[in-house]
Amino acid sequence: MMTSQRTLNVQTQKKAARRRPTRPALDNLRLLWSNRKSRVGLIILGAFLILAIFAPLIAPYSPTDNSFDRSADASGAHWLGTTAAGEDVLSQLIYGARISALVGFGAGGISTIIAMLIGLSWGYMRGFGAEVVGFFVNLFLVIPSLPLMIVIAAYLQNGGVSVIIAVIAITGWAWAARVLRAQTQSLRGRDFVQAARFAGERSPRIVFREILPNMTSIIIGGFFGAAVSAILAEAGLEFLGLGDSTAVTWGTMLYWSQNSNAMLTGQWALLFAPGLCIALLATSLMLINFGIDGISNPRLREGSTGR
Repeated sequence: MMTSQRTLNVQTQKKAARRRPTRPALDNLRLLWSNRKSRVGLIILGAFLILAIFAPLIAPYSPTDNSFDRSADASGAHWLGTTAAGEDVLSQLIYGARISALVGFGAGGISTIIAMLIGLSWGYMRGFGAEVVGFFVNLFLVIPSLPLMIVIAAYLQNGGVSVIIAVIAITGWAWAARVLRAQTQSLRGRDFVQAARFAGERSPRIVFREILPNMTSIIIGGFFGAAVSAILAEAGLEFLGLGDSTAVTWGTMLYWSQNSNAMLTGQWALLFAPGLCIALLATSLMLINFGIDGISNPRLREGSTGR
């Protein structure tokens, strides 16, 4: 009788502990929109996503059509001029949003998943296994990411967008894993985790069903940070000629503008337009991160008078 009563008490404690106040997704979107910085970021990001999705309908020409005059100045037919190969710069700029968005969200998502799996497991486990995982994480933290990306991309040169995504994802997960590990360690001793452990739940279920929901805002914020790093890294690798030079991306536009001496020939749009788009897309994600911080920490919300 005492055993049954104790089991019932543990289950009741677990249910009470799991009744954590959650904010619906609609309320979170309203909080994002109420933040002025986040609102600006959402508008800019939405504009780039529209360009990426509807590029065939928005672009005036095909990005690979080289039947126009070479290195032509801006005109009514070509708002930003043409490249040294006779391609429309505006069309390439619009189509370039596709690859940059794909690489940013793809590599950012993969690196965030890797960081989440390793960080949560590393923070919950103890003993020799935690030391082994910590060694590999610290190894990736010590090795400079940019030289490592350059070496891997040079070895797998012209492998396409998938190679660029894989290279950025492999080299960009360690710091986020360390942050998630620290947060997991702080949650490991909470009452709802102890109740789940006493109820006999397995460690994977405790990690991904009890601890993970409490770290959603941190993971989302880490995803946006990883996406920004991926966009900048993709542009850097393409600019160095370590990607697929035949693909139409903002990075390859910078690469070909450098090879054709765009500044000397007066083709300023070929150089500054993709650079400005890269900066705006990265800035939009960073501005959205302000709203994510406001969701996770009420003291950071605009108009909040945190005590």
